[in-house]
Amino acid sequence: MMAAALRGSLVTLAKGLSCPWLQPLCARSLSLTASQNSPDTPPARADSTFKVTMVPGDGVGPELMTAVKEVFKAGDVPVEFEEFHLSEVQNMASEEKLDQVLSSMKANRVAIKGKIHTPMEYKGELASYEMRLRRKLDLFANVVHVNSLPGYSTRHNNLDLVIIREQTEGEYSSLEHESVKGVIECLKIITREKSRRIAKFAFDYATKKGRNKVTAVHKANIMKLGDGLFLQSCAEVAELYPKIKYENIIIDNCCMQLVQNPYQFDVLVMPNLYGNIIDNLAAGLVGGAGVVPGESYSAEYAVFETGARHPFAQAVGRNIANPTAMLLSAANMLRHLNLEYHSNMVSEAVKKVIKQGKVRTADLGGYASSDEFTRAVISNLAI
Repeated sequence: MMAAALRGSLVTLAKGLSCPWLQPLCARSLSLTASQNSPDTPPARADSTFKVTMVPGDGVGPELMTAVKEVFKAGDVPVEFEEFHLSEVQNMASEEKLDQVLSSMKANRVAIKGKIHTPMEYKGELASYEMRLRRKLDLFANVVHVNSLPGYSTRHNNLDLVIIREQTEGEYSSLEHESVKGVIECLKIITREKSRRIAKFAFDYATKKGRNKVTAVHKANIMKLGDGLFLQSCAEVAELYPKIKYENIIIDNCCMQLVQNPYQFDVLVMPNLYGNIIDNLAAGLVGGAGVVPGESYSAEYAVFETGARHPFAQAVGRNIANPTAMLLSAANMLRHLNLEYHSNMVSEAVKKVIKQGKVRTADLGGYASSDEFTRAVISNLAI
């Protein structure tokens, strides 16, 4: 009754102010508030369909995307995929194809992708399509949440740490040349602007997620100017967040400490190459590349992918890849789209299957195929 009376008062006020656009806004905000306060209100479901760009990538990427599509279909998830096949090793890469993918990503603002394999052979272009995609969208922040899976025991259990990596410069700047025959110079680019940006992202993330400490990972004892600038930028940003504890650690010591005692870390922030190494090391602590989700952000776009980027080419067509990481990435994508109900539905189903322990792929010590794991997840969806 109070909500109805208040709604009437607001609509009357809107009429008195001669603002026709205010009337539906007042009514809508009141109805949302009233529904949120009702104890009998069912979980919120989407009223519309979201378009998402899908790039399956190479290796087992297409198989993992099939698992995502099957789970989404079974769970009636309101997402429509725009699928593009971009691959340098399957002769499905061109400027036209890259432009199509970029146009779709810019229009949809959200994408899910597999690993686009980068061939080692030099063919006249140093920057891979994967790197060019990230640069054109300015996907400067990569986030990998390393979290132990309930029911799957490893050497270190109950792990919960976050790795944040700057991924638009550093050693991946694609600036190499042969100065004289037999001598290659490879430039590592570190800028104050991008170092401060990733540091601020890390501290903002820690603040938003209620985390207590940020650790900057570096090699400033050797690369005194490049990593020194990164470290200095992190320290400057840290002063703006007095409630967050700040530390720094040298990359080689960080690797050792992660293996010995990973519980000392909370949020780690680092330049490009170190992040690539630490992502993979940390994934190994909780089960490997098949179980850790990841995501990349710019100011406007979000791309969801596995945390440890491996095409796993030797498993193509064998139906043995673990869909866990991609399904959890897809669940994180749904949360980003404010589809909280569907996100929880997918992530809880995946975790339930792993916790039960009856259906596990070979990388987790089981005998199940990718399809069997996907079917088990579907059967555990709380639709």
